[in-house]
Amino acid sequence: MSEAAIAKKQELVAIATGKLQESASVVVVDYLGLTVAEVTELRKQLREAGVEMQVLKNSVISRAAIAAGLEGMDDIFKGPTAVAFSSEDVVAPAKIIAEFAKTAAKLEIKGGVIEGKVSTKEEIEALAKLPNREGMLSMLLSVLQAPMRNFALAVKAVSEKDAA
Repeated sequence: MSEAAIAKKQELVAIATGKLQESASVVVVDYLGLTVAEVTELRKQLREAGVEMQVLKNSVISRAAIAAGLEGMDDIFKGPTAVAFSSEDVVAPAKIIAEFAKTAAKLEIKGGVIEGKVSTKEEIEALAKLPNREGMLSMLLSVLQAPMRNFALAVKAVSEKDAA
C-alpha cells in the first residue's frame, strides 16, 4: 500500500474517531438490500433531524472505535455498514431508523453507542421507543407547571367559596 493510501486511511480513521467521540449517539445499521430510493429517503429523514449518515469500511470504523476507547464493537462491524452520528439528540437516530425499518424490512440495526457506552441492538431499539427531545421537554414543562396550576385552582376555589 502506498504512503498516500495509508495517509488517506489514517485521515479517515481520525475523522471517524472524532465523530464517535463527539456524538451523543451512534447507530450502526446493515443497509444491504435497500433500494437507492429507500437509502435516499432515510438519509433525508436523518438529515432533517440533524443526524449524519455515512457508509464506512468496517476496517476504518473498527479502528476508529478502538481509538475512541469503544471496546467490544467487533461483532457490529461485519458486512455492509452504515453509521448514523447524532451530536445533539440522543434519541433521534434510533427513533428514525427504527421507524424506517418498519417499512424497509432489509434495514437492520446492528448496535451502536449511546452517550459513550457501547450498546446492543436491543438497547438501541429500546432507546427508539423513548420520546424525542421535544417530547421530553414537553413532559418536563407539564411536570413543572402542575404545582402552579394546582395552586391556582386552589386559590380560585377559595375565592369562589368566600364570594358565595
